[in-house]
Amino acid sequence: MTRHDTITPMTPLDELRANVSVPFNQARAMPKSVYTSPEFAEAEVRQIFAKEWLCAGRAEALANPGDYLTMQIAGEPIIILRDRDGSLRGMSNVCRHRMSTLLEGRGNVRSIVCPYHAWTYNLDGSLRGAPAMGLNEGFCKDKIALPQIRVESWLGWIMVTLNEGAPDPAEQLKDVENLVGYLDMASYRETFREEFRWATNWKVLAENFMESYHLPVCHSGTIGGSVDLMKMTCPEGYPSFNYHYIMKNDTIPLSLAHPSNTALQGDQRRITWLLSVYPALLITLTPGYFWYLCLTPDGPGHVNVLYGGGMSADWCADPDAASHLATVKALLDDVNIEDKGCVERVYQGLCAGLSGPGALSHLERPNFEFAQWIAARVGQ
Repeated sequence: MTRHDTITPMTPLDELRANVSVPFNQARAMPKSVYTSPEFAEAEVRQIFAKEWLCAGRAEALANPGDYLTMQIAGEPIIILRDRDGSLRGMSNVCRHRMSTLLEGRGNVRSIVCPYHAWTYNLDGSLRGAPAMGLNEGFCKDKIALPQIRVESWLGWIMVTLNEGAPDPAEQLKDVENLVGYLDMASYRETFREEFRWATNWKVLAENFMESYHLPVCHSGTIGGSVDLMKMTCPEGYPSFNYHYIMKNDTIPLSLAHPSNTALQGDQRRITWLLSVYPALLITLTPGYFWYLCLTPDGPGHVNVLYGGGMSADWCADPDAASHLATVKALLDDVNIEDKGCVERVYQGLCAGLSGPGALSHLERPNFEFAQWIAARVGQ
């Protein structure tokens, strides 16, 4: 009898761990399986998105009591709202009666009314009223409330998590403030907020943001001419985020400090920061404007994107602010169209039989650190 040894195939996580075990100067792009495997995508939802701090956009999007937005975290429907005391509050978006979802989209409410049987909740999630329940002896209105979700405002961002034990964002992301605190992100004002869905893996879009190596080619019709590959800097990142920065020329005035701003000096007046807060908050921050993406995976092959942006306080006060913003918003929309083509083509290539990951440029250090971060969390 001949004995045959059985070789166990490597899992996507095995492949990824092997991929990130080498020094950066020998690094290659992540294995295809971590983008295309349904099982790996499900593991990311359970072990990353259900545990980490995620961003729901800017706090000024919920300016008044009763302002709300809805989102899903790891399949859990969530309401984020401004309560009557002016605090941000997160809670389940599922009625405690027959489990209908309660609110949709964004808006303003004085109370939360279930569209199924009109059970009504206060803005703190406590049950205010429930029609025709008086004959049920086990019903006690005062003991019923929507489960609460952790929400924090961090530098003007709405951060939310299902994980009761996660460190506060201010603690976890203190190095972000040390790095770019001189720009005072909390004082910037959002002027647009949109949502869309692209046919690519969420990590492909995240990685696209993390490197500016692609700018001269992918964005040759828009911003490619405003950057120089040899003037891009990609330092080592931090445990909770990576970053790189670009010294901008005068092509886009709104990306520079406002002429009236005397606080920013030297290079501070023209540096554009690209911050990738793990897992899925991507921020471009300039002295004049900002824009961001918040990513939610939708299976291996799609990503839901929250896209927003606005201007710094001094540019908001400029008499020509509206025209400056319109120019930049039109530019960013064109940049998004270019990025959509790039990241969807990458996912198509990932699904091809003859494709394989290539070596990384020194300008793709953030991508390698992102891969290390993913490998450290999936499989826990």
